[in-house]
Amino acid sequence: MFSPSKTDNVFLFVPNLIGYARVLLMFAALWYLPYHTYTAMALYSISCLLDAADGQAARYFGQTSRFGAVLDMVTDRSTTSCLLIYLALAFPRFTLFFQTLLALDLSAHYLQMYSSLVLGAGSHKNVDPKKTSWLLRQYYTNNKVLFVVCAGNELFFIALYLVGTWHVEIAKKGGLAMLGIGAGYPAVAAAGAGVGTPSGGAWIPNVEGVDTTSYVACVALAIAMFPVFALKQVTNVIQLVGASRNLARLDKVTRAQAVGKSQ
Repeated sequence: MFSPSKTDNVFLFVPNLIGYARVLLMFAALWYLPYHTYTAMALYSISCLLDAADGQAARYFGQTSRFGAVLDMVTDRSTTSCLLIYLALAFPRFTLFFQTLLALDLSAHYLQMYSSLVLGAGSHKNVDPKKTSWLLRQYYTNNKVLFVVCAGNELFFIALYLVGTWHVEIAKKGGLAMLGIGAGYPAVAAAGAGVGTPSGGAWIPNVEGVDTTSYVACVALAIAMFPVFALKQVTNVIQLVGASRNLARLDKVTRAQAVGKSQ
């Protein structure tokens, strides 16, 4: 009888099966994103939480693999990138902000992964203590720190998405949409709120028929998670700079060896 925990087929390793499930959950979340807020966020959150489960499964079953590490990295980047693209559409005033976050996230992790593979590290999480900052060491070697930072970062983006959906509800009731809801929310056009044309208003709108308690909770969640989000961006910058330096050192050594052989 086939058992994923005992197979030699890397594609069927338990952690990789979890990875495939994460991809399916991501696409399901994206499908519901414009129409079913809480269904989308439930699916998205489960996909993110399974990121911790696949690592645990890999260690428990002894099924760590390079393919699994890359699958995990690509799934993480794809999931976050898709939500950032959606937020850029939903909040056109902050498009450049979300584009910058997306570019930084992709660049930092790609360079980290590529430099690790070139330098022969078994995983992009295997960092040299002598050449890595204290913060990045904590991020990659302490699973609790890694989980808190990644979870907090995703919760910040989820909170922004929820804030946007509440602005749609406020617009439907004739309230003021302050943040400039864009094409990401189809209900806006029907509500007559306009696309990317924010107007002034109170931070906590008082609109008849709209429960502002949930709205305030979403805003509070975004504010609470902002420091964690900021910390994640700092680690991305450190990761980007560190990986670039590692590649530059390797280039220097390679060029020196090439010159030595030619003499």
